[in-house]
Parts: sequence; structure tokens; C-alpha cells
Amino acid sequence: MDDDSAEIELLEQNLNKTHQISQRMTSILTNFDTRLVKLEKSILPLYNSTQKLKQRAHNIDRALLKIDEVASSQDGIAVEEGLVLRGPQLGQLEAYIDILERLNAAIAFKSSDADSRDMARLIETGAKKLTQLYTKLVAEGSSGSPPVSGLAFMLTEFPPSLMSSLTPLVAFLRTLPLPSTHPSHPAASAILNTLKDAQRGYADMRGSWSRKALEMHSRRVVDRAETLDGVAAGKEFSIWIDNLLKVTEAEYTLLAELAPLSSSTLIASTYDTLLTPLLTLFTDTLSSLTSLIKRSLHKYTFHALSAFSALTMSQNRWESVLAKRGREGNELRDGLNAIRGVCLRSFPEFLADLKLAAVGKGGDLSVGLADITVSTVQYLNRIPDVQDAVGSALSALGDGNWKMGDGKQVGKTNKSNSVDVNEKVLIQHFVYDVMNTLIGSLTTLSRTQRRPPFGSVFLINNVSHLVSHLVLRPTNPNTPSLLSKPTTDFLNSSWRTAKAGYFDASFSPLMQTLADDARDKTSGSGWKAAAKEKFTRFYDLLEEVGERHRIAKVLEEDPEERSAVGEEVVKLVIPSLQRFMQKQKEKEFSKNPQKYIKLSPEEVESRIRNFYS
Repeated sequence: MDDDSAEIELLEQNLNKTHQISQRMTSILTNFDTRLVKLEKSILPLYNSTQKLKQRAHNIDRALLKIDEVASSQDGIAVEEGLVLRGPQLGQLEAYIDILERLNAAIAFKSSDADSRDMARLIETGAKKLTQLYTKLVAEGSSGSPPVSGLAFMLTEFPPSLMSSLTPLVAFLRTLPLPSTHPSHPAASAILNTLKDAQRGYADMRGSWSRKALEMHSRRVVDRAETLDGVAAGKEFSIWIDNLLKVTEAEYTLLAELAPLSSSTLIASTYDTLLTPLLTLFTDTLSSLTSLIKRSLHKYTFHALSAFSALTMSQNRWESVLAKRGREGNELRDGLNAIRGVCLRSFPEFLADLKLAAVGKGGDLSVGLADITVSTVQYLNRIPDVQDAVGSALSALGDGNWKMGDGKQVGKTNKSNSVDVNEKVLIQHFVYDVMNTLIGSLTTLSRTQRRPPFGSVFLINNVSHLVSHLVLRPTNPNTPSLLSKPTTDFLNSSWRTAKAGYFDASFSPLMQTLADDARDKTSGSGWKAAAKEKFTRFYDLLEEVGERHRIAKVLEEDPEERSAVGEEVVKLVIPSLQRFMQKQKEKEFSKNPQKYIKLSPEEVESRIRNFYS
């Protein structure tokens, strides 16, 4: 037992010694770790500085290698000079560009002014050779005849094969030293002038090419304008304007891609040069159209209105194109003002023509449609097709200022009494004045230039045509919207007046023979003789009316209305004839009535209806 206790005590002593040793070891390691942390903190800044020094040393070594490389290439300048002078060869553009890049790099590291001048001379020569290639490629894409697709215009893109060659070339030309980017480079100014010349040449070639593509269609628009309807001619002009704007927009996009000098100022200046032939073509085309219109304004009124409409609709696109050239001036505005002035003249002159039409030749027996009636109907039915242009022009003219000779001056509006009026209302006011003037002239012609019966047929035929083709069955479904209620009421009233005048002139003498007079109340044989005379006179006049209606057709173009008028005449004449016959038969005006009553009421009715068959 004592031995066991001794062993246990010995083990406890050993365990305590081991524990003490472990504690001392832990303390030593902790102290060592602390010192290591302090050492790391002390060494880290030195390490970072060393890394930076290594990087700088590496960069210096690379720079020295580059300098050595440039220096070693100096011996080959004579060879490179030959390559530069020969110019870029087919398929070797990249090699040529590499030579110029090496020369540019050599200038940056050479201290000798003589060497720099020699290399600058080579770089300038190389730049000229590259711009010559640039000009040649642009000329290939801008020469020959533009492709034609029948009579339609075809917008063609720059040839893709040439574009693929120009893209890397332009990219390098834009990196060449210029005074703004390399002020100390000996060749910078000469290179800038070379690139300016190349860019100016680009503008001249593309401008001429674009004009050539549009010129044939411009001539066609002007040549066809003389034979086409005004609205159709205006649509052709509008299409041409649209094609012109498409070309200008496409050329600006192409210029932005292919211009060697891509600064906004130089792009704007180049675009201005490119646009010059196109704007000249536009001005010439519009001037030709304007001259044609002025030659006979009444004939080409709708050419002017359609052209004005086309220019107005494209105004925003025009302004966008012209704003890109970086200078003042607006050829569209000048053209628009010129054509608008013609449009403003057309309205008072149209009314003046209607007034002058009242002065006829005299002794005219024709009862057909007057030229002014047909032309006015055509005029009013065309207005909806150019309603925006008509409304704009009338608004500029001023409400009522189209009435020349009525105390109005064209273009002068009483500002103190002026009120903003909707353009559609202005058109309605103008249409009312047109109808008022036209029917006034037709009425004058019917009274002063024709015998009354023929004049009444002339008036009813013309007024019926107006009502039929403007109110009841308009050629253009949008025309009735231009007729205000006063205009419609005036037309309907004029129709009723014309019809009453026709009845009065054609059948009033006939009806007067059937009317009672003083002789009917006399006794003896006097009233019998009067009755016989009236029957004779009635049938003579009926024959005369029939003959006149065979010559002067009533409402020939409107069978339905002609039949209705015939029905009214029957209702007007036949009842009176029946009463007159019955009255005279009862009085036994003759022992042989059939001698004087040549036709029965039924036969008279049949004959009257034949007037309108």
C-alpha cells in the first residue's frame, strides 16, 4: 500500500512539473507570436515599396526596349520611304498603316529635329496617299448612272464592297496627328489640310451623285404637271420631296461614318457643301412649277395648293435636315412663301373670274351647263383633297379678304376686329361667297344674254347641277362638310327661285290664255269669239313651248328631277285647262267645239310629259 502511495505521489509531482513546463512553453510561443506580428507590420511598407519599384523597373525596361527597337529600325527608313512613296497596295492596307504608325512612334522618341522632319515628311506623304485611295473609293461609289427602277425612284445604298474597304481606312485617317490633338507634330497642319481637301471632295462627289439620282424624277414631275390633274400633280411633287429628304437623311448618316474629320463643326460644313446641289435642284424644280402655275393661275390653282400642302407637311423634316448644316438660311421657307403667295392670289382671282363670267357674248340660245358651273363644281369637290392647304392659305389671307372690289384688300385684316376663326369655318365662308358670286353671275347671264324662256332653262339647269353635285350626290363625299347651313339654304332657295322662274317664263303665257278677262263677261258673240281665240292661242303656245323644249332640254342630266318638274307642270296646266274647257262647253261657245279644241286634256298632258321624257 505504501508503495502504491509513493508511486501516486511521484506521478502527481511529475504531472505538476509537466503542467509548469506547458505553461512556460505557451508563454514563450505567445511572446514569439506577438513579436512576429510586430515584425510583419514593420516589413509590410518596405515590401509594398519594393513592389512599386519592381513595376517601375519593368516599365523602364520595356520603354528602353521600345527605344532600342525604334532606334534599330532607323536603318530601315530608306526601305520604308520607298513603300510609303509607292502608296497602299491592294490587300496591303494594314501593312501600309503599320509603317505610318511606326513612323509616328519614332517621331515621339527621336530627339534629332532633322530625323523628325524626315519622318514627318514621310507621314505627310503617306497621309496624302491614303486620302487619294479614300477619294478613289468614294468616286467609285459615286460614279456612273444611278440605278433606275422603272418610273419609280429607288434609294440606293453605298456599295457594301467599297464600304468594307473604306471603314478601316477612315478609322486610321481619324487617328492621324492634327494640330488639335498633336500640336507639336511637324506634319499636323499639312495633314489637316489634306484631310479637309479629301472631305470637301467627298461632299462634291456625293452631292453631284445624289442630284443625278433625283434629277430625272424632277424633270418628270415638272413635265407631267402641265397635263395632270392638280391634286395628282401635287401628289407626285410630294413623293419627289419625300425622296429628296430620304436622300439627304441617308447621306448625312453615310457622311458621319465616312468623314475623315469627324468633329461636329467640320461635319456640318461638309454636309452644307453636299446639300448645295440638292437644294439648288429643289429650288429649280419649285421655280419651274411656280412659273407654270403663274402662267395660268385659274387653270393650275390646285397645282399650287397641292404643292403648298406637300411643302407644309414636310416642313419639320426639312428643318431637321437644314439644322445639321450649321448655318442660317432656309430654302424651304423661301419656296413656301413663294408658293403661298400664289395660293393667296388664287382665291380672290377665282371670285373675280366668276364675276367677269357674267359678261357674255349676247344672243346665246344655249341652255347647257356654263363653263363656270362645271369648273366651280370641280373646284369645290377638289378642296377636301387639299383642305389643310386651303385652310392655311385662307387663314393667312384673312376672313373675307378674298372679296376683291368689295372694300377688301388682299392680305389686309382689320386687327381691331379680327377674331381667330377655325380654318374649316373659313373654308365654309369662302364657299358661301363662291356660291353667292356664281349664282349671281348665272342669274345675270340668264337675264341679259338669253331670251327669257331660254334664260330660265339655262338657270334651272345650272342651279340643279350645283345642288346635285354639291349637296345631293357630290363627287367627293367630303364636300358637303364644307357647305355651311347658310350655303345649303342659299342653294336650295336658288333652286326654288330658278324653278319658279322657269315655270313663269315657259308656262305663264300658256296659263294666261286660260284666265278670265273682261271679254268673258260681254254678251252676244263677243265672248264666243274670245273663247275661240283663247283655244287657238293656247294650242299655238303649247306648240311653241313644245318646240322650245325640243331645242332647250330641261334637266337633261337628271332624269329623276326632270320627271318631277314635268309632274309639277302637269299639275299646273291640266286642271286649269279642264276647268276652262268645261266652262266653255257649258256656254256652248261653238257649234263645232272640236274645231277649236284640238287636243283633249289627256292629250295635252301626254304632250307635256313628252317635254320631259
